[in-house]
Amino acid sequence: MTTLRIEPLSLTGTIRVPSSKSLGHRDLICAALARGTSQVEQVSVSRDILATCECLRRLGALISPLEEDGGRTGFTVEGCRPHQVGSLLDCGESGSTLRFLIPLAALSGEKFTFTGSGKLGSRPLDPYEAIFAEQGLTFEKGGPEENFPLVVQGPLQPGHFTLPGDVSSQFISGLLFALPLLPGDSTLEITGKLESRSYIALTLSALQKYGITIEHQDFLTYRIPGNQQYQPRTGAVEGDYSQAAFWLTAGMLGRSIGLLGMDPESLQGDKAIIPILQRMGGQVVFEGDTLISRPVTALGTTIDAADCPDIIPVLTVAAALSQGHTEIIHAERLRLKECDRLKAMTTELNKLGARITEKPDGLSIEGVEELNGGIVDCWNDHRIAMSLAVASILCREPLTLVGAECVSKSYPEFWQDFKTLGGQYEQCNG
Repeated sequence: MTTLRIEPLSLTGTIRVPSSKSLGHRDLICAALARGTSQVEQVSVSRDILATCECLRRLGALISPLEEDGGRTGFTVEGCRPHQVGSLLDCGESGSTLRFLIPLAALSGEKFTFTGSGKLGSRPLDPYEAIFAEQGLTFEKGGPEENFPLVVQGPLQPGHFTLPGDVSSQFISGLLFALPLLPGDSTLEITGKLESRSYIALTLSALQKYGITIEHQDFLTYRIPGNQQYQPRTGAVEGDYSQAAFWLTAGMLGRSIGLLGMDPESLQGDKAIIPILQRMGGQVVFEGDTLISRPVTALGTTIDAADCPDIIPVLTVAAALSQGHTEIIHAERLRLKECDRLKAMTTELNKLGARITEKPDGLSIEGVEELNGGIVDCWNDHRIAMSLAVASILCREPLTLVGAECVSKSYPEFWQDFKTLGGQYEQCNG
């Protein structure tokens, strides 16, 4: 376990943000399903992306890395219809990998075993379990409270599917990847309130780029023609707004920070970081090809987490260091991530002198001018670690971060970029 002692210094400068992990997963999956050769370029490699690549290889795709360029690489992908090259699919800690690939593994009649690590084994899979039971397919979990080892066996049949909209959009995306390859047409109906609509928009955009046609009405009902074929393509992955959020928040709380590689027309739901910070008084604007965040006295506001759950941990830091009161609402799904992120951010920031009250579905935050510093834990969660690193810039004393290595799940170059922007830290013993 890596422990870092971070000096309380403002960050400033310009860096290139890692590529979107959400889009990277989607492009790699579509390329792996296309018969022919695709190039997925400008991919920032992380443990989650590597888990998806390895699982796709077990499903028959040939994937090889392109030459690395400034922390980003890319992949040449020779795609195919999923079949069994290896029966064990290790998803690491990646919920996207697991939920996107279960329906793809069920396209053949072969038996696959999914496994993973961290909290992934306890994250909900009920919507898929219900679909498999309805079709009489194998879906054998490791136990009542444990997914792994998870054994699935198809073949999945076309028809009418229903999914709840308030658990995770990953289930919807998983079916949208698989259903176009079935031998007949299918329909998909979303029941209840739909959350994370923007992630489904990313999936539909990726599918369209790879030649797949799906009709939908307000993201709630879908008509998916069968017997479709993914078409190979070459393209780059845009910068990740969920990672940009850490630096944009740091720029608002400290000194100006500029970000390269961001698409102002992006469909990413986490692009919501821009209007949310602006509502808090932030000066966050595109100037040419650079997205800049300048320091201001931040103000409390109401933040709806329903469509942008991944940026809530760092927005909790922004709120804790703002003037006035902030309410974070519709955030109950943060309890089902790599850790209970509402509890984690409340616990660790309050250790530093923040004034955060945890609610069942959100947080109530009274802003303070600065934090005390001290020892905090990352809860083995990459977004908790990076958010607490941002909090260090307004601490009176150094911040000691226990478990800082977990950033490699999504952003292996985080500490390098932190240093590039002027951050100072040293590794502690133990």
